[in-house]
Amino acid sequence: MRITKYIHSCLLIEKDSDRLLFDPGNFTFLEGRFAPADFRDIRAVVVTHYHPDHLDDEALRVILENNPRALVLANRFIVDRLAAKDISAEVFESGERRVGDFLLKAFEAPQEKILADEIPPNTAFTIDDEILHPGDSLSRNLHALRGTPVLCLPVAAPWLTEPAAYEFAAALEPRTIVPIHDGFLKDFFLKSRYQNFQRHFERIDIQFRRMIEPGDFCEV
Repeated sequence: MRITKYIHSCLLIEKDSDRLLFDPGNFTFLEGRFAPADFRDIRAVVVTHYHPDHLDDEALRVILENNPRALVLANRFIVDRLAAKDISAEVFESGERRVGDFLLKAFEAPQEKILADEIPPNTAFTIDDEILHPGDSLSRNLHALRGTPVLCLPVAAPWLTEPAAYEFAAALEPRTIVPIHDGFLKDFFLKSRYQNFQRHFERIDIQFRRMIEPGDFCEV
């Protein structure tokens, strides 16, 4: 599989001719580096939780206009809010389902605490039992997925410290880390933090992929 990072937590996962798009939030489109119309031949859009940096409603509308057969998979909270905006989505917040050539599994993984009037539910997903996208969660619920080879790891957030990110990843014991949730960091700072993460994860035999430039990808 190929994982391409489109800023912050937006990932395109490709396998043969199938493509899944995760968390197309507003950070992906704010600076004009990418446009919603850039995403074509999408089998499904998968959303972890209802925050604008993970789901831009109007961008999603354009993506679906260009991919009329694409599914939108998300938890009930998201589906209800999209329905109010005349965007169709299917509830997928537990269990497993096949989407094209992919096997997706969904897990409850509570959103980490932030200073907000409302904290939406968060759903984590695995893809082919090979990749884990936790959304905005470091929940101990996810320790049951220890050994999943690829972890998409949040590395910067109002709810996160670097030691907490490191400890979560160390507990899950992936072979490879794809860093996510870093779209608000300046490039010079991002590079220094990536170097720091890479150095520490190498000590415990975990590969940290330094996917810094928008559109960087890796094969897993």
